[in-house]
Amino acid sequence: MLKKINHIGIAVKNIKEAAEKYVGLTNITDYETEYVEGQDVDVAMFKVGESQIELLQGRTENSPISKYLEKNREGLHHVAYEVEDVEKALKELKEKGFRLIDETPRIGAGGHKIAFIHPKSTGGVLTELIQI
Repeated sequence: MLKKINHIGIAVKNIKEAAEKYVGLTNITDYETEYVEGQDVDVAMFKVGESQIELLQGRTENSPISKYLEKNREGLHHVAYEVEDVEKALKELKEKGFRLIDETPRIGAGGHKIAFIHPKSTGGVLTELIQI
């Protein structure tokens, strides 16, 4: 079902400062930025090999990322796995007893269909499914 790791999501308080650090770390200066309205977050994507690093900063205090950072420190937020068909993957995972955050996909960065699996079902790691 899972094809590969698509990206690692990292929650940050200041995306510009974090992006500068990742430019220094990766030597990648042509990273992509985007505002994802449905999540009220700004993202910066750094392509590293076949995967990406996604920096996430909430735009308002109501953003899921802002709420996450109220309770947690900056750092790993989620791991995203690429799937062929996110609806089918959700159905199969639900049948296997996984706790889903999203029963149906929503639109994430890049306009891709995404859905999240609750960390209680995946060893404490928030897991994202993404259909490219």
